[in-house]
Amino acid sequence: MNPIVTVQDAVTAFADWLEPTDAELDAIDREMPVIVADIDLLDAHIATLDRTPTEMDERRIRRARRRALAARVELINHAVTVTGLGA
Repeated sequence: MNPIVTVQDAVTAFADWLEPTDAELDAIDREMPVIVADIDLLDAHIATLDRTPTEMDERRIRRARRRALAARVELINHAVTVTGLGA
């Protein structure tokens, strides 16, 4: 016999109060450039997993790494500016 708790968890798993708040969605939107840049960097690395990287592959990885770092710097600078920690 299955306990009722598992049924209750399944029923409430999609309750309205489990949805992300507006603040959480805003935070995801602010972090989206970092997420996209990290995905591009992972794609560049994955493309070279089964072979020796060519010069073009190395360039692609370097560019993706620079974009990922620039996106992180931009996010941190924006956070510092918004919170006033830089003053």
